[in-house]
Amino acid sequence: VQLVESGGDSVQAGGSLRLSCEASGSAASSLYMAWFRQAPGNGREGVAYIAINGGTDYTHSVAGRFTISKDNAKNTLYLQMDSLKPEDTAMYYCAADQWAFGLGNAYRYWGQGTQVTVS
Repeated sequence: VQLVESGGDSVQAGGSLRLSCEASGSAASSLYMAWFRQAPGNGREGVAYIAINGGTDYTHSVAGRFTISKDNAKNTLYLQMDSLKPEDTAMYYCAADQWAFGLGNAYRYWGQGTQVTVS
């Protein structure tokens, strides 16, 4: 499974961004997928998760501001980020697996990351 993220950018606080992650090598409909982020000097943090049945989970700091979704027809995962804060600044990674790991980082497949900077 190959994952390619896009959509990262520099935005002002309060702004919005939508990240995309295109999957190939496996149907997105058969993958549990998640978004992670890592800021300089910090560990990798699970941000949002979507199960095969569409169930979702979010880390507390982004609940109500971020929305994870998946378009199985396009084999693409999305992260809509609203009301962005400077503390959301990080490299954002897409992850996927045929097993459910929720916001844990045991996923076997990872993208290369896309940078989000909020000032």
